[in-house]
Parts: sequence; C-alpha cells; structure tokens
Amino acid sequence: MSLSIKELSASQSLDHAANQRVNESDSIDGALPALRLMDGSRLVRENIEHMGGGGVSQNNHDQGFRAAFRDDATGTVVLARFQDGTPAPMHLLDGLPDDWVVERSDTGRAVTAKPSVVAGFVRWGRFYTRKEAAEAVENE
Repeated sequence: MSLSIKELSASQSLDHAANQRVNESDSIDGALPALRLMDGSRLVRENIEHMGGGGVSQNNHDQGFRAAFRDDATGTVVLARFQDGTPAPMHLLDGLPDDWVVERSDTGRAVTAKPSVVAGFVRWGRFYTRKEAAEAVENE
C-alpha cells in the first residue's frame, strides 16, 4: 500500500518528540545527530522539510537522481530498494544491508537503521544529501 506524506503523518500520528528538530548541541560536529536512528518517521520528517524542492524523489527523478542511502561511518552508498531487492523510486528501509538494520518487524521488514545512515540520492556515480540534491536541482 502506498501513502502520501500527509496520509503517513496522519496515520502514524507522529508524536511531539518525533517532530522536534535536532538541536545543534545534539549533533556531532554539527552534522550527525547523536543516537538518532534512521526510521520511517525520520524519512517522513525529511520529506516534509524538503517538500516542494529537489530534496525529494518526486521532484528530482527527472534530473537523474535515484533514492539512495549512505552509511557515514563507512562511506558506503546503496540505492534504495524494495524488500525483494529491486530498485525503489523512493527511500525505503527494506532493502538496506543487514548490517545497517538495527530492528526488523515480525514480518522481516526493516524498522530502524543505524544513526549513521543518511537518506540522499545518487546521480552520475556521486552521492548527494537531500540538501545538495535540492541545490543542484534549483541551479539547473
């Protein structure tokens, strides 16, 4: 089943803590949020933050961007994939490497990933953060 960002927000009733932005004091060197696991609510918050710009898949796909994840601890980049391994057109946790996944549901779906995992995009062999992708789309 596919849900829009608004439907996801309404159906999941994101709690107050999930909607709060991370303070600079909660990050390491102002970049990596401390102990903040990658999960579905984080992906929704990031989509809302970048809505209307090139930091979301639906607004940058035509420019050659593909949804991807990077593990900042290792620098490893993988394309977003469905649980069966086929490339996904949006960010999904299901296709992440097993060693990136912290928690799975009873049905085997990835629920949370390591805090070092960052959602972004790949284009022409280069990883872009959501912010970098948004800037690239805006400047084209």
